[in-house]
Amino acid sequence: MTAYRTLTPLTATPLVLALAACASTPSVPALPAPQEAFWEALSSHCGEAYEGALESEDARDADWAGKRMIAHWAECSDTRIAIAFHVEDAGQPDGWNRSRTWLVTRTSEGLRLKHDHRHEDGHEDAVTQYGGDTLSTGSRRVQDFPVDAYSIALFERDGLDLSLTNVWRLEVDPADERGGRFTYQLTRRNDPTRLFRVSFDASDPIAPPPPAWGW
Repeated sequence: MTAYRTLTPLTATPLVLALAACASTPSVPALPAPQEAFWEALSSHCGEAYEGALESEDARDADWAGKRMIAHWAECSDTRIAIAFHVEDAGQPDGWNRSRTWLVTRTSEGLRLKHDHRHEDGHEDAVTQYGGDTLSTGSRRVQDFPVDAYSIALFERDGLDLSLTNVWRLEVDPADERGGRFTYQLTRRNDPTRLFRVSFDASDPIAPPPPAWGW
């Protein structure tokens, strides 16, 4: 017969403490308080879809004016939120361009925004996975993402020199806030006239659209 030794409180304590330490080790990167609040607000929309439209009036975006747009929180985890961006497009078989998905990720340095661009067959576009990381704590409602080194190299490779100073912005209100909005914005540090801004009514969910291409 095997002899079993009963753990006394003194011998059990180190083991219990070790197990507790393992159980409490965070699997999700910690964020500064403003970014944590922003993440919680963004996460509160998981599974929802909202209709929106172009809000800015830059002549360079004339082709976007008057088109219906949908933001759909298509996938959420503890560390990543995927928001599909659908744009009305008469040139597509079903009347929608579903090539764009915004990816917001928690990292050990803060928050990261990337743009996932796909073709209708699901293959990645030549210009994809560009974006940037937060350089400040921002606020519970607004986070800015200046262009990162990977994106600069990508833009230089493809001759997109105007995009080398891009700054993307996301603005979000919690899902339960009356009149809440979700907004995506692009500006450029070297061009104070550049403004692309689309905004969605985040207080009035609609039926989710079909998946974005490749998703």
